Amino acid sequence: MQKGLEKEETEGEKGNYEIKMENKAVVLKMEKGLEEVAEARDGGRKHQFVLKTPKGTRDYNPLQMAVREKVFNTITGCFKRHGAETIDTPVFELKETLTGKYGEDAKLIYDLKDQGGEMLSLRYDLTVPFARYLAMYNITNIKRYQIGKVYRRDNPGLGRYREFYQCDFDIAGKYDNMVPDAECLKIIYEILSELELGDFCIKVNDRRILEGMFDLCGVPKDKFCTICSSVDKMDKLSWSDVKNEIMEKGVSEEVADQIGKYVKMKGGIDLVELLLRDTEMCKSDQIRAGLTDLKELFNYLQIFQVTDKVLCDLSLARGLDYYTGVIYEAVLIQAGTAVAQEKTASTGSVAGGGRYDNLVGKISSKDRQVPCVGVSIGMERIFSIMEAKANSVRTTEVQVMVVSAQKNLLEERLRLTAELWTAGIKAQTEYKRNPKYLNQVQYCVRSGIPLAAILGEQELTDGVVKLCTVVTNEEAEAHGSKSNLIKEAYVSRSDLIKEIRRRTSEA
Repeated sequence: MQKGLEKEETEGEKGNYEIKMENKAVVLKMEKGLEEVAEARDGGRKHQFVLKTPKGTRDYNPLQMAVREKVFNTITGCFKRHGAETIDTPVFELKETLTGKYGEDAKLIYDLKDQGGEMLSLRYDLTVPFARYLAMYNITNIKRYQIGKVYRRDNPGLGRYREFYQCDFDIAGKYDNMVPDAECLKIIYEILSELELGDFCIKVNDRRILEGMFDLCGVPKDKFCTICSSVDKMDKLSWSDVKNEIMEKGVSEEVADQIGKYVKMKGGIDLVELLLRDTEMCKSDQIRAGLTDLKELFNYLQIFQVTDKVLCDLSLARGLDYYTGVIYEAVLIQAGTAVAQEKTASTGSVAGGGRYDNLVGKISSKDRQVPCVGVSIGMERIFSIMEAKANSVRTTEVQVMVVSAQKNLLEERLRLTAELWTAGIKAQTEYKRNPKYLNQVQYCVRSGIPLAAILGEQELTDGVVKLCTVVTNEEAEAHGSKSNLIKEAYVSRSDLIKEIRRRTSEA
């Protein structure tokens, strides 16, 4: 008997090893984009093609999806905590709805072929479709969140894809100044803190300050958006590179140097108050209005206790055309420096947003303005960090595995599993008629299933189930046990569900 058990253990270990190696091979294929050749038939003729995901897209294995779901739950939990309700919109819109909203990034929009007389494009973000939704249904007040895929014809890179998720929170409606804006920053603070991504900084600025600064520096109004796009690259490029790009766009070196003097300024509420005392800057009504709003914003942020992570950065531009007031962007911090490079340890911006008071009016045929402010969480960059940190994430939520210690008990295992499902217990059992006992136990260990409900001929006769807690090899050793099953107890069938709920609530 002992010899047979040793043989079963050896086979079980071999099976575990093969499963682990198979899973590892799948992950390597997904990570490295390993291409395979497949065959297809076209008009009766065979032809070969490369079997791979399109450029800038990826598949997600169960472990990666478990990490992703955890992040989604954290983000949606925060949105709901702040009283938001959710909507959904199509992944494609009329092309004219998206046209003229994204500045230089408009070239990244995916256009679709003519479909029944309609020119369509895949959505670039969730903000413009939301504005279309408000205009179309005459909605003037809503606090909404939305999670969905967006598409950009960008150059793929580490942490940058052409298809990716955005998680948006927006407040539409007329409210007291800067209160909704402060809540959006509070939401960024809560989400990044709860996800434990590391130290971070939320940079804030105001588009009116940028417009006023550029006007003081002598930038032509028709070059405002394109110069904004250049300045917005200061977290990725040196000032000399940004300056050269500005000059290439037809701005003189003297004007570029003036821009550099302002956009290098960073600080907290002290900087805002200092600039408000700058008589030269405050000659501009736009700058004065923007600084006044930032001062009020910092007042609310102090009440929300988030000012330790907020920095006024006059280089922050947010290249999208629809922003009209306060703008912000959250970046991760590495060794005391704002992270900007696209690397695993340096993932750049993870959230951004701002105020866009005129966007609904531009879309609405009635030109009705609905003030809006919102924030978008960059899912893929956050996910790449969480995935790297994930050690032991379960890919299922099964609470109990129904195990048989003897042969020919498939029907009894299925009957007990069905009882557990009916009671709302997450359960499963092996599909084989006579699975090996050790393999069933090892599956529980590998999958992180916390409980095993064991059936045998004697248990069926006595009307009981042997309920055990499943532990890892290390945990078993700590308990002084040679088995992965501890806390064994014979529980009557009538009390089983109650006992399972008690044990899982204590876990």
